Amino acid sequence: MRHVIALDVGGTGMKAALVGADGELLHQARRTTGRERGPDAVVESILAFAADLRAHGERHFGEPAAAAGVAVPGIVDADRGIAAYAANLGWRDVPLRDLLGERLHGVPVALGHDVRTGGLAEGRIGAGRGADRFLFVPLGTGIAGAIGIDGRVESGAHGFAGEIGHIVVRPGGTACPCGQRGCLERFASAAAVSEAWAAASGDPEADAADCAKAVESGDPRALPVWQAAVDALADGLVTALTLLDPRTLIIGGGLAEAGETLFTPLRAAVERRVTFQKLPSIVPAALGDTAGCLGAGLLAWDLLATPAPEVSAR
Repeated sequence: MRHVIALDVGGTGMKAALVGADGELLHQARRTTGRERGPDAVVESILAFAADLRAHGERHFGEPAAAAGVAVPGIVDADRGIAAYAANLGWRDVPLRDLLGERLHGVPVALGHDVRTGGLAEGRIGAGRGADRFLFVPLGTGIAGAIGIDGRVESGAHGFAGEIGHIVVRPGGTACPCGQRGCLERFASAAAVSEAWAAASGDPEADAADCAKAVESGDPRALPVWQAAVDALADGLVTALTLLDPRTLIIGGGLAEAGETLFTPLRAAVERRVTFQKLPSIVPAALGDTAGCLGAGLLAWDLLATPAPEVSAR
């Protein structure tokens, strides 16, 4: 059975699958990233995981994978196949595409940015399916974005397209690690809501999910915390939709798990802010934590439809 390898590498764990031509997940597996052992060990863990997946495919499906796709966090040079930088994993300028190609005996390998890869899956087979223009925004520890255009995701001239989390929505506000003040992710990420609710509730262990539950129960301490995040998010999203004019706006990540506790006030806040802009459909992501893996599989299948980059001899 013809299949590809898909790998989604995170800061603490890796999700992987063997994906059939129809998008079916033929085999799934997870492993820890092992970042505490250092960047070289992380790279070796990825290579070994990929090799084990290849062997599994040979044993169970009678042939090796036809291609591989891998999604990684941080700064990614997808054209050259280089994982340029990831603060959580500690690596710099890792030629991951070439290394994987060698370990997998020369099969073509695609490398992608984790959020853009997840956005690719949401756009093609998830919540954005059928939309010619979409914006995927996962609300997690930080906030990023993927700009979808006619079935592909735009990476930008330097690989930074979609960094909506660093739109300044509160000038002069909270300092951000990026060097600016008042960035969207400092007010509307799951991490930001967790921090604000921990302070408001007096419970240092409280998080964004707890805040959502408190909102649902009508806790007067939670409502202003939640609304402040919604308002900041709406400000950032309206800036993005003014520039990009998406047909569908897909919201994912941990904060989106609050469901209509988030989406009802968010849709209203965005609608209040638009003037001449066309209001997009604002919908929850559909693929959950499988989006990155499914997107990596799509990258791999795309390689088989186009000339693959050569794997350098080392």
